[in-house]
Amino acid sequence: MPHFRPPSSDSRGVSSAVSPEGGVPAASTEPPRPSRFSGPAWVVVVVGAGEAAETGEKGRKKWDSAGDGGVATGEARRREGAQDAAKSPVPSLLEFLLLDLRRLKDGLFRGNTKIEEACEMYTRAANMFKIAKNWSAAGNAFCQAAKLHMQLQSKHDSATCFVDAGNAYKKADPQEAINCLNAAIDIYTDMGRFTIAAKHHITIAEIYESELVDIEKAIAHYEQAADYYKGEESNSSANKCLLKVAGYAAQLEQYPKAIEMFEQVGTSTMDNPLLKHSAKDYFFKAALCHFIVDELNAKLALEKYEEMFPAFSDSRECKLLKKLLEAHEEQNCEAYTEAVKEFDSISRLDQWLTTMLLRIKKSIQEDNDGDLK
Repeated sequence: MPHFRPPSSDSRGVSSAVSPEGGVPAASTEPPRPSRFSGPAWVVVVVGAGEAAETGEKGRKKWDSAGDGGVATGEARRREGAQDAAKSPVPSLLEFLLLDLRRLKDGLFRGNTKIEEACEMYTRAANMFKIAKNWSAAGNAFCQAAKLHMQLQSKHDSATCFVDAGNAYKKADPQEAINCLNAAIDIYTDMGRFTIAAKHHITIAEIYESELVDIEKAIAHYEQAADYYKGEESNSSANKCLLKVAGYAAQLEQYPKAIEMFEQVGTSTMDNPLLKHSAKDYFFKAALCHFIVDELNAKLALEKYEEMFPAFSDSRECKLLKKLLEAHEEQNCEAYTEAVKEFDSISRLDQWLTTMLLRIKKSIQEDNDGDLK
């Protein structure tokens, strides 16, 4: 496959040449030739992918022409070029894509046909970057394609490219991934596709959870996703988001917010034959949040939940709450611990429940320490 790269030059603008006498590279005083790759930064990056494919052949021609003195070195260069080429996927196709993109850029993308061609080439280049695991360059190329799709008023294709860009950036630059997903969300909400927008809000929330560790922002995106799901009558998906909000709000000691969310989900599920068995868990968690704030609030909340959902009265969770309230009222730390152990022996406590129960226990110990003083 032919290549069209100009002669390389060093930092002083001196082109490389071969002296006919001893195979030693000689300096030329010719002015440097401009590179054909003067496009965006991501385009220049791809040029490196073509270097490996050219190195072996260039080395053979260059050093073999230098005579016997360069034979050994030429062999080494050919081996090195072969190794580099093996590491670089699809370099030749990338080269031709870049040439076509440059031609289109020179024409300033005049006409819808050229813009469509450019969109296709950016997408193909992005997929090749993904093969090479160059995630930042892949994300950048998808972004370029998304912007061109917007010029064509193709909103769906533009949003899809922004999502692809976000998925690529997630592996290299989480904040840039969030920016791309937000751009896609703006387009989907403008199109009235709120279910898809909610899905991407959840993705952003997960990035804040695991990558950027910003729980406040994760909560905000889960809440927005829940609102969109409610508007589309996807109550099950909305409840999942609200439970995430409630769990994180309690961990951040935002107990009123956590209580509101747990009660909201519990109320919406207690009349559903398929989901009502989960309602007791949500009322149990809401009661624990009440308990941390104030013992009296917990007693009143427990009575309310038993009245709203009679099946809650016979649950193990309700019985545990009553034992914990009794132990707390008596300031009996041992009885509190024993009740928790008994419950845990049958229904294993998760990390969230353990944290909340320990906070309540700590309040008993603090009260006992105060009495001793």
